[in-house]
Amino acid sequence: MATRPDISDPGPFGTALKAARSGRRVSQLILSLDAGVSARHLSFLESGRAMPSREMVLTLAEALALPLSARNHLLNAAGFASAYPASPLASDAIAPFRAILTTMMANHAPFPALLCDRHWNVLEASASAAAMLSPLLEGWHGPPNVFRLTACHPRAPEFIANLPEVLHESLERLALEQSLAGDDPVLADLIAITRTAAARHPYRTRTRSPVLPVVYRGPAGLLSFLSVVAQCGTSEDVTVRDLRLELLFPADDATRAAFGG
Repeated sequence: MATRPDISDPGPFGTALKAARSGRRVSQLILSLDAGVSARHLSFLESGRAMPSREMVLTLAEALALPLSARNHLLNAAGFASAYPASPLASDAIAPFRAILTTMMANHAPFPALLCDRHWNVLEASASAAAMLSPLLEGWHGPPNVFRLTACHPRAPEFIANLPEVLHESLERLALEQSLAGDDPVLADLIAITRTAAARHPYRTRTRSPVLPVVYRGPAGLLSFLSVVAQCGTSEDVTVRDLRLELLFPADDATRAAFGG
């Protein structure tokens, strides 16, 4: 353990550790107990009075149950190399998993499917999903993002029939994602813009149902879908662990019939 002579600045690691812990809403005492270190030593790490070993960084990251990308961030902040690879989506390293995703999307046809990263940027869309999103992509700059399109696109109220409910549900989904991520400024920004949009489209309390469909206005009428999100929990590759495969299923007979079912 190295001691820092200058304690006026907690440094990159102390700042990152405190942000991750605060994002988890975990006290120093609880984290020290979960990680098996003294509360005093943890306080020194956060204040910059001490620097961690590589093993200590990984121990704290595991105790906080941080996603792999956040664990790499803590390691980098402490001056260590990343422990978990982040392979390109088209790389041979994750080709077997990529094949599984391709099969799942093909088997889900003709219903919509979206492959997104951890911040819900759309990486790939099935033919039916691309057709559904096309009205929202007109004039849109930058990569399509599920929550940004919903919250910011001027045509979203026209396209999504139950937008107030969807925005309300989006906030709950994003809050859950943020709690799992620990501290993620991109998710925090998505929460902020979704909260602003929800204020413009007030949610009227209704009797809660077990599931909330997303209702789109299409050329042939209303299309109602239920969403299932699949993730891989066994890979130690950042890219694989961060992927979300969203499968949309018909929520009523009219929607199923519109897809020839």
